[in-house]
Amino acid sequence: MTTSPTESTTATPPGSTTASATSTPPDALPSYVGLHPGEPNVMEPELLNDPYAGYGKLREQGALVRGRFLDDSPIWLVTRFDVVREVMRDPRFINNPTRLPGHTDKDPRAQLIELFGIPDHVAPYLVDNILTSDPPDHTRLRRLVSRAFTARRIQDLRPRVEAITDALLDRLPDHAEDGVVDLVEHFAYPLPITVICELVGIDEEQRHLWRQFGAALASLEPKRIGATVPAMVEHIHEVIGERRTALRDDLLSALIRARDDDGGRLSETEMATMVLTLVLAGHETTAHLISNGTLALLTHPDQRRLLTEDPGLLPRAVHELMRFCGPIQATQLRYATEDVEVAGTQVHKGDALMFSLVAANHDPRHYTEPEKLDLTRQPAGRAEDHVGFGHGMHYCLGASLARQEGEVAFGKLLARYPEVALALPHEQLEEQERMRQPGAWRLRRLPLRLRPEN
Repeated sequence: MTTSPTESTTATPPGSTTASATSTPPDALPSYVGLHPGEPNVMEPELLNDPYAGYGKLREQGALVRGRFLDDSPIWLVTRFDVVREVMRDPRFINNPTRLPGHTDKDPRAQLIELFGIPDHVAPYLVDNILTSDPPDHTRLRRLVSRAFTARRIQDLRPRVEAITDALLDRLPDHAEDGVVDLVEHFAYPLPITVICELVGIDEEQRHLWRQFGAALASLEPKRIGATVPAMVEHIHEVIGERRTALRDDLLSALIRARDDDGGRLSETEMATMVLTLVLAGHETTAHLISNGTLALLTHPDQRRLLTEDPGLLPRAVHELMRFCGPIQATQLRYATEDVEVAGTQVHKGDALMFSLVAANHDPRHYTEPEKLDLTRQPAGRAEDHVGFGHGMHYCLGASLARQEGEVAFGKLLARYPEVALALPHEQLEEQERMRQPGAWRLRRLPLRLRPEN
């Protein structure tokens, strides 16, 4: 067993700086944070400012640790790699709490909806989707879209992904100011949103709206979210109505056909929700994988050199970057359908669990020197030895597309601009541009110099 990230003095994931340099202002925290000693809220400064260290400490306390969610409701934090994978594939834990045996109370998710100011009439578009459903609904919904994400379909997309990447890289110098360009705005976001919108069937002139939608939801600001969700729902229904008059060979048209030919397979709300989910989830996460991964490579010159000398490492490198600095660090809640003992801890029926991916992906019980970035760590071939994309039946539907986009983005960026470097010192970048949000690891900006200063 090696030391945990909190004990190690070697290189840690980007952003693992001291809490004093990246502290969250007390007035930015909900008033109930800290009211339950021994039960850390996911909004605790220690967990927001340095989740690698914060959740690492909790992992060393136990495989399950009692904590508090965003709304201060009690949860179990699942922290260790083997236990996270075990529970993720256990059918006794479900996503939708209203399906719990004997459930008669108010949907516990309703408090979150109220917390974020989301009007009741549009709440189902966020809480009832392929990501939050359970069998048999999950199976039905996943089957309707799975053909768009088969290995063959994703491989066929690669030339288009490469062409989009080349075009964006060509234009990067045009966006530079005083020799500095923001990779998030001009590359990391445009690439995945263009790819997923083309796959789904969102026209180019509408795509800027989706980035605005995604940014509003990711902000966790109630006023922004409350105003955005109704506008987002109205927009997608308009898009569906327009597409119905001229169907194409895209996923949106396929969903419309499934709805109109056999309404029992897909309701109108489910169809709109599916498109919202695919487009938002299909670009937001990948954008931050690209920006986080680029930062990690630029701050680990030995690994960057290894990758440029052997591009064949790209598939393994993307897996390692997803483990090391993946943008999703915690999952949505799951609920126990019966009393279950997990890793020696008694979990009662109805208890909520949250999987700490950042803790699991840096678990020294599973990885040798987990705090180090090692692009040769992941097994060669198709094997996957991390939980960055989840596990079990809810494994990320678009994982293969995200991996492909990452491979193309990292490979072509480093080949096209071999002298690319950070425009700000790493510590300053982390302090100024890292967003501190529960369950996510994201940059607002990633300012780079494509070539050295004269």
